[in-house]
Amino acid sequence: MKERKIVLLGQPNSGKSTVFNNLTGARQHVGNWPGKTVEKKEGTFVYNDTTYTVADLPGSYSLSANSDEEIVTRDYIASGEAELVCVLADASQLERSLFMLADYAGIHTPTMLVLTMTDVAVQKGKTINISVLEEKLGIPVIAMNATERREYDKLHRSFEKALKSPRYLNADTLFAGYRQTELYNEALALTPKNGMKHYSVEWIAAKLMDGDKVVADMLADKEAVNAFMQKAKNGSLITSDCKFAWIEELLDGAVIRQKSTSEILTKFDRAAIDKKKGKWIAIGIVLAALCGSMLIASPFMGLGFALIPPLSSFVTTLISLVGGPIWLSDLINTSVCMSVGWVVAMVGFVFGVNLVFGYIEQVGYMARVSYVFDNVMNKLGLQGKSVMPLLMSFGCTMGGASGARVLDNWGQKLLTIALAWAVPCGAIFSVIPTLTTAFFGWGSVLVVIFLFALMFLHMFVTAKIFGRKLSPVENRAGLIMELPPYHKPRWKDIIRTTLNNVWGTFKKAFIVVFVIATVFWVISYSFHEGETSLLQKIGEAIEPVTKLFGLSWQSFMAFIASAISKEGVLGVFSVVFTGEGSIIDMATNVTSADAAITEIMAATISKPEGLALIVAVTFNVPCMMAVASTYNETHSLKWTLKIALYYIVSALILSGVTYHITNIFM
Repeated sequence: MKERKIVLLGQPNSGKSTVFNNLTGARQHVGNWPGKTVEKKEGTFVYNDTTYTVADLPGSYSLSANSDEEIVTRDYIASGEAELVCVLADASQLERSLFMLADYAGIHTPTMLVLTMTDVAVQKGKTINISVLEEKLGIPVIAMNATERREYDKLHRSFEKALKSPRYLNADTLFAGYRQTELYNEALALTPKNGMKHYSVEWIAAKLMDGDKVVADMLADKEAVNAFMQKAKNGSLITSDCKFAWIEELLDGAVIRQKSTSEILTKFDRAAIDKKKGKWIAIGIVLAALCGSMLIASPFMGLGFALIPPLSSFVTTLISLVGGPIWLSDLINTSVCMSVGWVVAMVGFVFGVNLVFGYIEQVGYMARVSYVFDNVMNKLGLQGKSVMPLLMSFGCTMGGASGARVLDNWGQKLLTIALAWAVPCGAIFSVIPTLTTAFFGWGSVLVVIFLFALMFLHMFVTAKIFGRKLSPVENRAGLIMELPPYHKPRWKDIIRTTLNNVWGTFKKAFIVVFVIATVFWVISYSFHEGETSLLQKIGEAIEPVTKLFGLSWQSFMAFIASAISKEGVLGVFSVVFTGEGSIIDMATNVTSADAAITEIMAATISKPEGLALIVAVTFNVPCMMAVASTYNETHSLKWTLKIALYYIVSALILSGVTYHITNIFM
């Protein structure tokens, strides 16, 4: 069987991910480019006895060296590894989405152009003459609705034909426009006559005009090149004008517009992108979307938790019938039955989040959120879209991690998730009020205010620590984006993508939850009546150390349990202080805590230790489902473990500082 390789290139919101997912389905894998915090997606499909490998290159607005994504993209294209570059452009706004094609012009690789969002173009009253574009560009051009599966046979045939008869982009009129400027001709004199790799002299000269330092470093005459770069500080304005003029010439006679923009949408959009009104509109929509996600997820979450008792009962009965030991049924109940129930509940939330926020992204509103919050998020090294998963984390950290999928930059996606872990979730708010009231009574309001102040400090410090690697200052640039037009959602695409994400989440999450639950069961289970568990032995042995962080061994055990489930904190104290029940059952919230446990805690634990415990629990690892969700979204076990270890250590440090300061006054 023959093998061919294709790469997909396009701006964000061009439909590239939709095409990739529909082409490759479940036959795809995601990782990172070597040495880069940039996501690498590859998949395969088979057509006419030929296996096609498809690489989904990172979405960007140009091929300049403004980010690792752009450098990775153009280096991969110029390496010659790909036999065909498929450039995707949004048919509803070709004036802007063809800018990538203009920036690509001059790279010697067989090319074809795919116009997506044709249904949106029709809604906007635009008619596109494909044959005119093909004649002007000299490459195959097809138009398709990327969400319709029946359109892909046409795309498959186009790939086959384009690979049999390779054609190269004709951009002579663009280069002619460049040559009309004196500065460009000076740049041409600095480039090798035959170009470099797959880069033509025209492309290299244009990048010198753009102030591209990576391209400048490729050239031999460093002194002359540096002098030119100083002289051409505004060269990118000249090349941009030439590119837009070329696009205008391309579209002349190829695009006919027959319909005006909706006045109602225009008024809404003015408010949506207003720096003040837009923020409140975005917050309202995100919170409403979070409520909608929870509403959709609630039946699945209820089903997940409802599955645990009957599964556990079945396992216990089965083990008993075959004469198996009690500890074996307890192990299976915790590691398998509980994991299945929790993961079903988890994927229910992932389903709700993906469905609702997929809708918001498809109708075109997501880019407006990014625009209005960009300046605020930039202070944390993030982009405007990051505000959505951060707000979602107040409901559930798992939802915040899943919501980070809207970010195109892998490093910023990971940084967003790392910050989302610092946001107190709904489970925290179900535990902390009980603890604060037990220790501080009416002063609990002040404690909650203190926790929110710590949250902002934690996020700021976390952004500084992780941002150095994930979002370096030198790679940050101002917001460059196109606001996509509002359009009707493609429900088939939303549901298909959501179901694919749910299945991928289930597979990865079950493994993570199973491993964590099993390990915790082993260290917390008492195999003989009256026997102390390994967890308690460890807690008692290291108490001199945990005391430095303001935690007795009892509080430290509750701290460890809070990384499994926040709701289990009170249950663990119930076991420790009353000697009744199982730590593992309480930590996983299988059984309820002693009703008088808060009174026992208040009488046994000092206020400084109580406040230290509250801080430690709040800023510890959110829960094991959040860990599983983070691994599923980042595809990186190393970074998931890094973030988890960071939160454990930072929670203990915050706990220790809180204890030693408050111990002076209380």
